[in-house]
Amino acid sequence: MKGVVLRRQAFKFRIEPTGEQQCKLHQFAGACRFVFNKALALQQANREAGGKFIAYVTMARQLTAWRNGEETPWLKEAPVHPLQHALKDLDRAYQNFFAKRADFPRFKKRGQHDSFRYPDPKQIKLDQGNRRIFLPKLGWLRYRHSQPVLGTLKNATVSLSAGHWYVSIQTEREVASPLHASPLAVGIDLGVVRFATLWDGHKETVLEPLGSFARHQQRLARAQRQMARKDKFGRNWLKARARVRRIHRQIVNARHDYLHKASHAISKSHALVCVEDLQVSHMSRSAKGSAEQPGRNIRQKAALNRSILDQGWGEFRRQLDYKVQWAGGWLVAVPPRHTSQQCPECGHIHSGNRQTQSSFLCVACGHSENADRVAARNIRERGLKTLEGQDHARFACEVSGAVMPPAAGTHRGESALVGRTR
Repeated sequence: MKGVVLRRQAFKFRIEPTGEQQCKLHQFAGACRFVFNKALALQQANREAGGKFIAYVTMARQLTAWRNGEETPWLKEAPVHPLQHALKDLDRAYQNFFAKRADFPRFKKRGQHDSFRYPDPKQIKLDQGNRRIFLPKLGWLRYRHSQPVLGTLKNATVSLSAGHWYVSIQTEREVASPLHASPLAVGIDLGVVRFATLWDGHKETVLEPLGSFARHQQRLARAQRQMARKDKFGRNWLKARARVRRIHRQIVNARHDYLHKASHAISKSHALVCVEDLQVSHMSRSAKGSAEQPGRNIRQKAALNRSILDQGWGEFRRQLDYKVQWAGGWLVAVPPRHTSQQCPECGHIHSGNRQTQSSFLCVACGHSENADRVAARNIRERGLKTLEGQDHARFACEVSGAVMPPAAGTHRGESALVGRTR
């Protein structure tokens, strides 16, 4: 029988709540934030007292006591499932910390990433014809229906961003196992002067950086100065803060639009996509240092950090991850060490090979080429070498056939695609 895969996908829409619904949205988000912070404080106090980690089931009993207690009876006004899911989020944050995948959980602040989730699909109703969705204790909410929602509804997440509320509807559906139509493998070198340099073995493609933050930097700085002159939490200060948040939202929207278009084009035209396994958080770390050991070239490093973060390399990698899978291809992440210092012709590695930001000249064989193109070529070759035990030449011509390379070296997000055959 023909293979199928189970695809999980989220559809995000802006909702248009009434005044009463908007008050409830803020109230429910605040209740979930309160439960998260109260549970985190309880975990920390228990740890300082020498106790063991409190598991979710035990913490859920505490939630019942909080909802029925005299101190926080207003928790009953919020739906219970989002409150329970806030505890699950904290439990997952601790598990990630124990596994050294993330830092220690931190308290949530009001106005920063306000959101809550309805995990039970039986409580959610979606009426696409009338562009509305039913959520417990909120009723029917209108939303801007920009695309059809496909698949079986699994959960819904409500979030606040720049003064507007959004609902993200996650669905699940079976689709035919995809087979990529392109025989090409591409290496991608990410940078600041060039957003991306692509090499598919025959030609070079250059994607220029959008620089969405740089375009709005002066406008954003002016709005932030105006907000700083206002009395905090006054009416004028709230208006100025809303203006700053709108500018940030515009920057993010422009960046995401650019990244979505670029990742879509790459995933459709290449069956194998090879990228560097970059640690963006380490690359953009502050250079201030400490009082005992102050950093050097702090202003230059701060400008470089802004440029790195403005590119959105992490988001670009995330989008490529699931889009390449949906198209039937593979994403391979290779070590970034010496990709721009290794000669693609003779293999010699030397720091002097890359003389300037854009110039590459091998000190051994004299090969000269653009440094970003050299990096893209090396990334592509390293990606092909990770497919051990396969005929690389045949793979380059028959990547969409029945014989597939192993999954070693690929990075796949389970939330984007869970594959099964039958």
